[in-house]
Amino acid sequence: MLFDTHVHLNADQFEDDAEEVIKRAREKGVEHMVVVGFDEKTINKALKLIETYDFLYAAVGWHPVDAVDLTDDYLAWIEELSDHPKVVAIGETGLDYYWDKSPKDIQQEAFRKQIRLAKKLNMPLIIHDREAHEDIVDILKEENAEEAGGIMHCFQGDVKMAKQCLEMNFYISFGGPVTFKNAKLPKEVAKEVPLNRLLVETDAPFLAPHPYRGKRNEPSYVKLVAEKIAELKEVEFEEVANQTTENAKKLFGIS
Repeated sequence: MLFDTHVHLNADQFEDDAEEVIKRAREKGVEHMVVVGFDEKTINKALKLIETYDFLYAAVGWHPVDAVDLTDDYLAWIEELSDHPKVVAIGETGLDYYWDKSPKDIQQEAFRKQIRLAKKLNMPLIIHDREAHEDIVDILKEENAEEAGGIMHCFQGDVKMAKQCLEMNFYISFGGPVTFKNAKLPKEVAKEVPLNRLLVETDAPFLAPHPYRGKRNEPSYVKLVAEKIAELKEVEFEEVANQTTENAKKLFGIS
């Protein structure tokens, strides 16, 4: 029993074989998935998917890379979509200083707006953080984001940052990088995060775990992430699978 808390089945890379990809995930024990929409196109595709498959859910938000395009109308649309019974989170939102396609001040304002929206709606956030650790933590604190809580998606920070995020009511989620042979930091963090505050994801089609690194990722590979975490924490795979699934259901309000 596994829960992929962050997948982009709405990406163009799955245009031709999404049904087969979903079938493979189910065969590997993936019970639920959250399809993340981060702009108009991907949000609409996520909504179609969750209306087709009863075990799929959606998150709706605006990616920091495209923060320049987040209008008040789009923000109102996201708020409207939150009423959908299978929309379970706001995001992904956050900061991305690697691509830097939107100015930092515009990214930060879009991030703050979505935090405030999540608090207003009493919904969890899904946080994207790339090369922006300090500003992410500062803004979460300044906006009292603990009132919403949520997920630090594909966590890339250190143990200190993880503890700060845990204190602010966020779960720490790991994807493919925790399986990479040379990735010491995520392994250190995975050992330290309590199992009842930990989630697993793929971020498919991106960041495929070892031994598929460099290839298209897919949700069936979330099992490899859970297996690596079980190895790092020296517990049985079933314990990680069951606990992370229960964590996700609790966070998203899924019975």
